[in-house]
Amino acid sequence: MARNEVRPIIKLRSTAGTGYTYVTRKNRRNDPDRLVLRKYDPIARRHADFREER
Repeated sequence: MARNEVRPIIKLRSTAGTGYTYVTRKNRRNDPDRLVLRKYDPIARRHADFREER
């Protein structure tokens, strides 16, 4: 059970408005706030900010 509490599965949704998502895990101890990563959005065909969605 400790695995799920420390490193939960999160969805990263594109801010480009395409609805594209990535699924990943994050370490809650290192990143307690919502995560924002710049990743490739294949629908928009460019890099965009992806925000954590719970």
